[in-house]
Amino acid sequence: MVGLKDRKPAAGMAWNKVPQEHNEAIIEMALEKPELSPRELAVSYTDERAYFVSESTVYRLLKAQDLITSPAYILMQAGDKFQHPSRRVNELWQTDFTYFKIIGWGWYYLSAVLDDYSRYIIAWRLCTSMSSSDVSDTLDDALAFTGLEQATVKHKPRLLSDNGPCYVSGELSDYLEANNMTHSRGRPYHPQTQGKIERWHRSMKNQILLNNYYFPSELQEHLQRFVNCYNHERYHESLDNLTPADVYYGRGQKILEQREKIKINTLAMRRQMHYDKQAKLLTQMG
Repeated sequence: MVGLKDRKPAAGMAWNKVPQEHNEAIIEMALEKPELSPRELAVSYTDERAYFVSESTVYRLLKAQDLITSPAYILMQAGDKFQHPSRRVNELWQTDFTYFKIIGWGWYYLSAVLDDYSRYIIAWRLCTSMSSSDVSDTLDDALAFTGLEQATVKHKPRLLSDNGPCYVSGELSDYLEANNMTHSRGRPYHPQTQGKIERWHRSMKNQILLNNYYFPSELQEHLQRFVNCYNHERYHESLDNLTPADVYYGRGQKILEQREKIKINTLAMRRQMHYDKQAKLLTQMG
């Protein structure tokens, strides 16, 4: 009768367990790049080491090492989408101003143009005012960067902005008409319409405002570094963990396919290691 008693099942050997050398490498990467979230660490490790690890695995590993900290801020939820979302790059550009105080110089204003489809920051300028000419100068930079000021295309990018004085001015209207661009403005008191560029402002200020600035050139340098990181290094969850540059330059699908191959190869490798260990144990028992 003893053999009929219920017994707790013995813990088996998990075939999908991440080897210790990779656990140690993940922790090392987390210590080297403390600004990365578990999601960003998982994607970075997969891309850099060609070895797949999931976000949940990285989170559990870092939590066990007491390397998970509570966020110091809450990012804006951009759940409300624009009524007519874009389907390709350079179809819709979002633009807006935000401001910074430079000690001894006063207020400076950042004008930026963001591609709605890829979230790529196409152009930005640090200005001393928020005039329609500042907007048109930033748009000149964006058109020059994309080559659309010379290219003959059926549709120029549509501009999306709020209802600030510089965006409703006749000067900007004349500029857009001369450049064959249409203009949409968000509903008053509803910043989610420009949610992507508002989200960028929030992410950018969480980094830039950690320092005091005493010269415009100093702020300019920090902004340039952040824009480069944001466009080319920062993985966006809403973009399938691609960077804005990956999407803007059309290499996103190739990267996703490569990641899927890495995942398949990694899981096959772990499964084979599990079978080899099981076979070794059986040999030793025999």
